[in-house]
Amino acid sequence: MSRTEPHPDKTTSTLSIVQPRATDAAAVHALIARCPPLDRNSLYCNLLQCSDFAESCALARLDGRVAGFVSGYLPPRKPNVLFIWQVAVDSAARGHGLARRLIQDILDRDACADVEWIHTTVTPGNEASRAMFTRLAEELGAGVEVRPHFDRHVHLAGQADSEELFLIGPFVARGSTGG
Repeated sequence: MSRTEPHPDKTTSTLSIVQPRATDAAAVHALIARCPPLDRNSLYCNLLQCSDFAESCALARLDGRVAGFVSGYLPPRKPNVLFIWQVAVDSAARGHGLARRLIQDILDRDACADVEWIHTTVTPGNEASRAMFTRLAEELGAGVEVRPHFDRHVHLAGQADSEELFLIGPFVARGSTGG
């Protein structure tokens, strides 16, 4: 699925949202590097996201330049869950709901037809992500439950902040008939 629309602030700019391809991996890697404090995964990890996991990832281009990326996956034992791994939006594209639009693009795909929950982890101090996921839940008409998940000392060897698990849902899956 691909969407192209004018950028909200500029009549001459074009924003497109697409499923990434393997050839996008280096640009995704560079985008994440421009978005501290996001963890910089290896370029190979980004390559796998843009190839093997492309159906559960979305890429935004603003005037042809990569401006946003959401990586996710469908956990093998939870077919009704989309786990959002990482959200990166370039500073030039922030403040317009692009992250939520990227996630919605993923949810609209056939691969996510049975998805009724979004799971993600967020550090307690990441107010921007917390607010974005709360707004996304509202847009989906879903509840949000937050639980401790990965502890800084138990799971992350003291090298990163603890992560809380956000459980967003249930919401009506796109493929659901509602009855």
